[in-house]
Amino acid sequence: QVRLVESGGGLVQPGGSLRLSCAASGIIFNTNAMGWYRQAPGKQRELVATFTKGSTPVYADSVTGRFTISRDNAKTTLYLQMDSLKAEDTAVYYCQVDWWGTRYWGPGTQVTVSS
Repeated sequence: QVRLVESGGGLVQPGGSLRLSCAASGIIFNTNAMGWYRQAPGKQRELVATFTKGSTPVYADSVTGRFTISRDNAKTTLYLQMDSLKAEDTAVYYCQVDWWGTRYWGPGTQVTVSS
């Protein structure tokens, strides 16, 4: 059974940092596509950062230079390092992993950037 669980969200001041983790079970990490999405209140879910099938990271323009996606295949864990956070980064963050043609999602973790 595939399961994704995000952690690391919380309240942070503008300019601060957070590191999100997504622990996966029931999946083997290799070159499968995986990434982070977010959804702010009243908005559609949007891509934040992703590894396409392979190891090349792709970032949304709004987070380029501030966020870094990484993965630990041995631990089947996906990470998102978020620096220089802004109020507009406030959202629920979801991890996504593709496995045997199916896209799996975690339940999400709230990130709030506010002073």
